[in-house]
Amino acid sequence: MKYLFLLISTITFAQQTKFVDFKSVSGQVTINPEEKSVSGAVRYWFDVLKPIDTIKIDAQNMTFSKVERNEKKIQFTTNGKQLFLIYPFKKGKNTISFEYKVIPKQTLYYVGSEATNNLQIWTQGQGKYTCNWFPSFDDVNEKIIFNLKVVFDSKYQVISNGVLQNKEEHNNSTYWKYTMQKPMSSYLLMLAIGKFNKKTEYSKSGIPLEMYYEPKDSVKFEPTFRFSKRIFDFLEKEIGVKYPWKIYKQIPVRDFLYAGMENTSATLFSSRYVVDSTGFEDRNYTNVNAHELAHQWFGDLVTAENGKNHWLQEGFATYYALLAEKEICGDDYFYSKLYEYAQELKQASKTDTIPILNPKASSLSFYQKGALALHVLREGIGEKKFKKAVRNYLKKHSFESVNTQDFFAEIKKISNYDLDNFSKVWLESSDFNSQIINDLLLKNKSIQTLSEINELRNKPLSEKVEFFAETLHSDVYFSVKDAIVYQLKNESFEDSKVLLILALETGNVQVRQAVASILTKIPKEFRTQYESLLNDKSYQTQEIALYNLWNNFPEHRIEYLDKSKNWIGFNDFNLRTLWLSLALSTPSYLVNKEILTQELIDYSSPNFEATTRQNALEKLIAFHLINNAVLKNLVNATTNPMWQFSKFGRDNIRALLKNQEMRVSFQQILLNLDEKEKFQLNRLLKE
Repeated sequence: MKYLFLLISTITFAQQTKFVDFKSVSGQVTINPEEKSVSGAVRYWFDVLKPIDTIKIDAQNMTFSKVERNEKKIQFTTNGKQLFLIYPFKKGKNTISFEYKVIPKQTLYYVGSEATNNLQIWTQGQGKYTCNWFPSFDDVNEKIIFNLKVVFDSKYQVISNGVLQNKEEHNNSTYWKYTMQKPMSSYLLMLAIGKFNKKTEYSKSGIPLEMYYEPKDSVKFEPTFRFSKRIFDFLEKEIGVKYPWKIYKQIPVRDFLYAGMENTSATLFSSRYVVDSTGFEDRNYTNVNAHELAHQWFGDLVTAENGKNHWLQEGFATYYALLAEKEICGDDYFYSKLYEYAQELKQASKTDTIPILNPKASSLSFYQKGALALHVLREGIGEKKFKKAVRNYLKKHSFESVNTQDFFAEIKKISNYDLDNFSKVWLESSDFNSQIINDLLLKNKSIQTLSEINELRNKPLSEKVEFFAETLHSDVYFSVKDAIVYQLKNESFEDSKVLLILALETGNVQVRQAVASILTKIPKEFRTQYESLLNDKSYQTQEIALYNLWNNFPEHRIEYLDKSKNWIGFNDFNLRTLWLSLALSTPSYLVNKEILTQELIDYSSPNFEATTRQNALEKLIAFHLINNAVLKNLVNATTNPMWQFSKFGRDNIRALLKNQEMRVSFQQILLNLDEKEKFQLNRLLKE
């Protein structure tokens, strides 16, 4: 009988939204960083539309108590994935309340520790994963008004969706109460805890823009959040629909799984984008900033009803981010990015056979192809009509779920544009029509020149050197000059010397970086010119140049090491870890090698964030500076929540295990590992 009940429950829940309309939820959660547990009390308000005997709430691995309907206990059961509320529910208003506890296996992550004074706790619920820490709904079509009270140590800052209604202190704990006024999908619920400072600006429309940062990064605040207010004001005007929430927050967190995430009213983004003015040249938050903010309309205000329509979120966010960057960086930047997208898609279409209107489509399709499709549509119906259609689409479906036909319906009201053909070409086919894009992009003079240069790719240098020189002398956009430099990669130095010097003389950081990248073998007569790259205001250029000079000119190694001994680089210590590796690999360099080795090993430990650790481990492995501490830190990497870093750990362990001595060393450290580390290493040893 039990199994029959579960079968019936599963079937009926497929249509639960037709029977039950959840309106709002109020929750109080307490986070225990030692147990890594969450305990809470939750109350849902909902309307029963049609009689139903079982209601389901998604809840992964949770235990429940005090389950009540309208203040009276009711029967319930769980299957490890859902909470089933068993009661003959009749039409009308109801409440459900309960208490729960869980140790989340995913979605809520702990980085650092209280012991090392660098604890951060943050969530990433993209898709359907919030139910790992808060009982909620995997179905994105179930939209609810969330109100959350969070209990935590008063020494920390706690951030959640919506407006901070009040903050109360009780017995060394603080209660932060956040409230929302409008409904949203459960996957957009967020939490971030850490020792943050913040600065607040206000948009032209009066929305508070709260920007958070770690105290140690106060000097990086301006470059990190540069253009934030400008982007907000631009998007609100460009989209033509007022920002849908009462506040907007941006919080950088360590070891974040992705570049950023558009939780309703609060974006979390990777701390790798926390940069100073020099770092800004190579790696900045501008595009991620604009992309995640655009999602507040496209994804949060209106949400794609299923994976098939995912492009309505990612394609729109990608395109509107580019429009915001166009406002800041100009037309040449905008068209060069669209051209870059087109080249990537043209190449990918040779093997990618899944169209946009398929939940299994690639990120390249959802994001870049979706953005190009919108550009084609905007150009096809005209900017004024496009804006009107988007505005009407957002207003009509605010706080609802949408599909592609909902968007098309608004275009049909104002234009006779052939949407059937548009859909077949851009959304239903895996082919990439580069001709349509080229015709649109070639309106831009820089793209015209770039196209000419690419067409000359297979021509002898002698036939294009004059044109290349003329272009490098011109004020054409830097990406065009980049393309020239990369065509010189396989040419002899004698033939390309004049052009390389011209490229350096442009003074453009990116063009000079291209020269640094292609010349891994530096001719002696070009050493002085190449050394000038060490002075560029670019941590990436300095890293490339320092390594290549050290590698090419052993007789000058001490000179290069002395020049760069105080370099740090990005917040991932890219220059410092490189310097340590080179210093340790230069026998004639008189430094305390033991101290330097320990510093580099420390950077690979869990005391630092994943990007720093990966930089250090890459150098330690490449320069054969491997001991048991390094191996232990490499194994620990496999347990990190940041999938790129955990994959890096697994891949490098697999490579090292091919060496029998390394295999023995790994086996010897097994006893000193924790349970998660042992599990990962044992699995790799058995492969």
